[in-house]
Amino acid sequence: VPFAGWTLPLHYGQGHLQSHLHTRRHCSLFDVSHMLQTLVYGRDRIRFMESLVVGDIAELKPGQGTLTLLTNEKGGITDDLIVTNTSEDHLYVVSNAACADKDLAILRDRAAQLQATGSDVHLEVSDNALLALQGPSMARVLQAGLSDDLAKLSFMNSITTTVFGVPGCRVTRCGYTGEDGVEISVPAARAVELAEQLLGVPDVWLAGLAARDSLRLEAGLCLYGNDIDETVTPAEAGLMWTLGKRRRVAMDFPGAAVIMAQVKDKPRRRRVGLTCGLAWTGAGQALLNSLYPHIPGTVTSGCPSPCLGKNIAMGYVEAAHSRAGTELTVEVRKKQHPAVITKMPFVPTQYYMAK
Repeated sequence: VPFAGWTLPLHYGQGHLQSHLHTRRHCSLFDVSHMLQTLVYGRDRIRFMESLVVGDIAELKPGQGTLTLLTNEKGGITDDLIVTNTSEDHLYVVSNAACADKDLAILRDRAAQLQATGSDVHLEVSDNALLALQGPSMARVLQAGLSDDLAKLSFMNSITTTVFGVPGCRVTRCGYTGEDGVEISVPAARAVELAEQLLGVPDVWLAGLAARDSLRLEAGLCLYGNDIDETVTPAEAGLMWTLGKRRRVAMDFPGAAVIMAQVKDKPRRRRVGLTCGLAWTGAGQALLNSLYPHIPGTVTSGCPSPCLGKNIAMGYVEAAHSRAGTELTVEVRKKQHPAVITKMPFVPTQYYMAK
């Protein structure tokens, strides 16, 4: 199917349901090379990045990364991205494919502004492929091809290492499924070789876009363009945890005045999870439409949950009606069905924290 200018497979042979459950029970390999990977060099690289995002990049230890938000002057979310302070001499930034062109334009424009005032910062777009290995057996599968000890690599931390004989790979313990997993930035010329090595393990299946979407929704993770965009603020989206404490005080990121005013006065709407008791009889049933006027709001993502056996969704409702347990009505194909606001994640996450 078309996706952000790429053609991506929905699934590889096995159906969506089987692929989704296999990821939860074993592990799956996702080709996510459509994501934008950018390297930021120069002694002013942290100041550069903090002029664009809400996170505390300066506090990141070598090898540590964080999810952060690129915001605009109105407080809207231009993109959500992961910034890693590498142990080498640069920041490693992974952005959404759908936002690649606008993100790169923003980064380049800001770099040019700082360079014009004598700052030392420059960008390099990586042509590496990006492979995500996700699921409970990931560590066992990957450890067989690593000399480094994966048990020492915590969630949102990163190392550069050799993976199954392929040198120069950046392994970051993160992902988009809620499971323990890694994303491997691998030189493009050897990406197929590495993928074939991983797929040689019976536990590992290829997974496509359909499973990626249902897994991330069960984990309560946002899809840019659906659940967050430039009209949504971090306070509305429930993403205030991405704002560093120092940054909140300094208010030196785009849209700070708008966002911090919402923190003080409370946003008028909030992102919530929804479950619907509608019996799931097939992938055709999904929560994709608006909340019925009993409570004004909008459903932004929805699908049948393979793990829960019922429909799940996320969307926005008025803050006064956003408490978990609130009953409301969802319109599905012009019919109204009862739903309830539910805490996320819908399925418990399994992120790995090293002891």
